[in-house]
This record gives sequence, C-alpha cells and structure tokens, in this order.
Amino acid sequence: MRHQLATFRLDGQLYGVDVARVQEALRLHAHTSVPHSPSTVAGLVNLRGQVVLLLDLRARLGREPFGADDEPMMMVVKLDGEPVSLLVDQVGEVLEVDSDTMGTPPPTLDPELREVVKGVYTLDGDLLLHLDVTLAAQV
Repeated sequence: MRHQLATFRLDGQLYGVDVARVQEALRLHAHTSVPHSPSTVAGLVNLRGQVVLLLDLRARLGREPFGADDEPMMMVVKLDGEPVSLLVDQVGEVLEVDSDTMGTPPPTLDPELREVVKGVYTLDGDLLLHLDVTLAAQV
C-alpha cells in the first residue's frame, strides 16, 4: 500500500506526516505566548479568526531551540478535527512511499523521537521519519 507524506525538516532531519492530516503550511504568524505553559507550547496564533495552539516541535522532540535568526514555518495539522500548528524549520514536498518499505526506528534514535515515530523510510541518502502527529502533538 502507498502512503502520501507531507514532509518537513527539523534540526536537519527529514520528517513526514500523513498528508490527510495536514490542513496547510504557512510562514510563522504573530503569536501570543501562554503564561505558565510547558516549553513545548510556543503560543496561540489567530488563523483567519480561529485561535490555534502553536507547538514547538524542537522542544517536544528534544532538539536545539530555534535561533534568533531562524524563520520557522507552521504546519497546521488536524487532531480530532481541530487544527494544531506545528513549528518546523522548513516545509518540504509531498512524497509517496510504499508502506512495505517502512522499517522500525533504529535503536540509535533518541528516545524522544522513538516514542513518536511510526517508522523509517530510507530515501536516496536520507532517512524519512514517519511522525505520529497525535503523539508528537501531546503537550
């Protein structure tokens, strides 16, 4: 069976989420911080009149924080019918992969990643980590 994954980069690593879960990809909008929230919550953003939670995937996955000069992107995904925006470094393309070629996450993968990665695809010189967006978006 073939899957379509919307891809993005985070701290140099290539990730993919099921394209059916993706609402849109946008440049980072102005957002409001949420006092006393965990480091994974980057704030709230207004998307065409709808208030959407903005999650910092770097913080969630134990990566280096965004630098002052970074220009992260937002990948808006649907979770239980509601939009949630994920902060990522760069939005990529939609790739079609064969589910038969998905491997298990390697033991060398960081524990933070192992718990949210469904599987791994080997591409030309790159690894594509299939992210379980439901688990990754837990605050």
